[in-house]
Amino acid sequence: MRNVYLVTAFFGVLIVSIFGFRGTKFTSPPIEVFPEWAFPGMKIQPKPRAQGASDFFADGRADRPPVEHAVMRGMLREDDHLNRGKDATGAFARGFPAALSAPIDLTFLQRGKDRFEIYCAPCHSAVGDGAGITKQYGMGATPTFHDDRLRKMPEGEIYNTITVGSPNKNMQSYADKLAPEDRWAVVAYVRALQRAQQGGVADVTDAAGKQTLGLK
Repeated sequence: MRNVYLVTAFFGVLIVSIFGFRGTKFTSPPIEVFPEWAFPGMKIQPKPRAQGASDFFADGRADRPPVEHAVMRGMLREDDHLNRGKDATGAFARGFPAALSAPIDLTFLQRGKDRFEIYCAPCHSAVGDGAGITKQYGMGATPTFHDDRLRKMPEGEIYNTITVGSPNKNMQSYADKLAPEDRWAVVAYVRALQRAQQGGVADVTDAAGKQTLGLK
């Protein structure tokens, strides 16, 4: 038993002599646990520290501004501009914006068409009538965009549904797949699909367009 005490004391003194007491300030370089020859590149791993300096960037700062269009994880639901209409419980607490918050041009609509065909058309179909390919596999609850309820739905509510999913959870959130600008582009394209199904001659105002369609 005496030998056990001696060995324990020996290792205690050895550990303290190598690593020091808690709170001790070292002036010598730290002990390298991983030798460079065994783990190349792990011996010294420089990293930026908060409010520290960096020779890598031209302004000499380690702190960098967020990447353009980045959204902080977990903050999207609280961002009133990006997620309007629902409170923390999912209830429709605030009014939805009635109009798109982005300028609409052909490039914007083409972006919306591209994103729609990738993420929306499998369920809603290419024309938005709810008869996508998933319906052939038993999904029968996909609504059509061309009924009065969805035609009259504010753009902000459509955007909100893309962001957080539908209230009945038949549609999940697509916030992790579509950036905020792309969600608005999809909303614009949905409106274009609705207009294409319900529009009339009066909606074609361009003379060249009417001539192409054979209209007077």
